[in-house]
Amino acid sequence: MIKSIKEKNSKSAIEIDLTGPNGNAFTLMGYASDLCKQLGMNKTPILNDMMSGDYEHLLSVMEKHFGHYIIMYR
Repeated sequence: MIKSIKEKNSKSAIEIDLTGPNGNAFTLMGYASDLCKQLGMNKTPILNDMMSGDYEHLLSVMEKHFGHYIIMYR
């Protein structure tokens, strides 16, 4: 068995490279919207909070609400 290939695991965190296209604010808001739907959360207040500040604020809101489900890299 090749050890460099990871086993598929439904409990794995979503990895987001903030330096690539997935680090775009609109893409991050899409992740947040999808996660809200999957977790049964109301997305409106979270997305409004994300849009209420700068990019660093958006990242802190992502971490606050979804830190158990995502890993963000700079």
